[in-house]
Amino acid sequence: MSKLEQLINELCPEGVEYRRLENCCEILDNKRKPVTKSAREAGKYPYYGANGIQDYVSNYIFDGTFVLVGEDGSVVTEIGTPIVTWATGKIWVNNHAHIISEINGVLLRYLFHYLQTVPVKHLIHGNIPKLTGGDFRALKIAVPPLPVQEEIVRILDKFTELTAELTAELTAELTARKQQYEYYRDDLLSKNTNKKSLKQIALSSRSGGTPLKSNKDYYENGTIPWLRTQEVVFNEINKTDCFITELAVQETSAKWIPVNCVIVAISGASAGRCAINKIPLTTNQHCLSIEINPEVALYKYVFYCVCNQYDDLIAKKEGARGDLNSSRILGLEIPIPYPEDKEKSLAEQQRIVDILDRFNKLCNDISEGLPAEIEARQKQYEYYRDKLLTFKKREATENE
Repeated sequence: MSKLEQLINELCPEGVEYRRLENCCEILDNKRKPVTKSAREAGKYPYYGANGIQDYVSNYIFDGTFVLVGEDGSVVTEIGTPIVTWATGKIWVNNHAHIISEINGVLLRYLFHYLQTVPVKHLIHGNIPKLTGGDFRALKIAVPPLPVQEEIVRILDKFTELTAELTAELTAELTARKQQYEYYRDDLLSKNTNKKSLKQIALSSRSGGTPLKSNKDYYENGTIPWLRTQEVVFNEINKTDCFITELAVQETSAKWIPVNCVIVAISGASAGRCAINKIPLTTNQHCLSIEINPEVALYKYVFYCVCNQYDDLIAKKEGARGDLNSSRILGLEIPIPYPEDKEKSLAEQQRIVDILDRFNKLCNDISEGLPAEIEARQKQYEYYRDKLLTFKKREATENE
């Protein structure tokens, strides 16, 4: 039998008391002060809203340890429980978050964990979602004896700590591998002084187009992959989020491009990022697709070279949106090893690609594994939290 089970059997074998939240803590909502963004003076103190820190300001109105629960706006999770934040020190809280502090008999940290299990979705109403003060105060809280609360807090805090440590370790590993990958990429791609421009090693280059959005015949039941710049993120493209019709290809500038083109985003926030399409597709006008001459360079080698010159491309952006133009991109110089010997040159390019592919896969595996591991740990925490905080209800008391 676990320590927690022993405590429950000894201290509350008949069940636990349930109280209204207002009888479990001090509610400090009347001391909150909202400040418009334009009126805030920048500083070091956290300014909290419904779902956490919104800003940092020059003054504070609370000093201590508190639990914040979203009141207006982002107030409920996907599973219908409140948005709950732990806050300590000197802070400012606006009127979009309820704020509570500890009273004798109920640990604030216990409330922090417990409130995350309380269903509130049925209480949220209005065009702007709101958990009203009345509904908040009336939330029912299971209040076991203090030793039981302390043991539950110890278990859940330890679980949270272990999750944080694992996340930190995986994040540090990912950072180290990315730095190692970038070092070897820079080193491998800087040894060759013989260079050719992208234009010199391209069989063709073209931008695409955006079929008229109001013409449903260009999009409805479309089956042709249509790539947008936000999908260009130093990656291989195996699918797209949007599709167009054959009519759109026939009547607009969104034309088919062959597989294994190096695609560079040329407009807006995505400008300078690149990708390789592993399927035939079309693109919008903000993508430049470059078909590489396989007699001179491997497309994957060129892709890595373009990735390596991302900072140089960013420096060439111009205009209010930060755009590139095709001539600037096609002017990028690509190092070509052993240009006098095609076979030797392509073999060396393949050797470099193989090395960078291994590093890239390692980084991607960690990148994909990190959020998956965090999600698994979070679900595990939620499972045990819900089990630990589920009690048999004692017969009605005067506080209920």
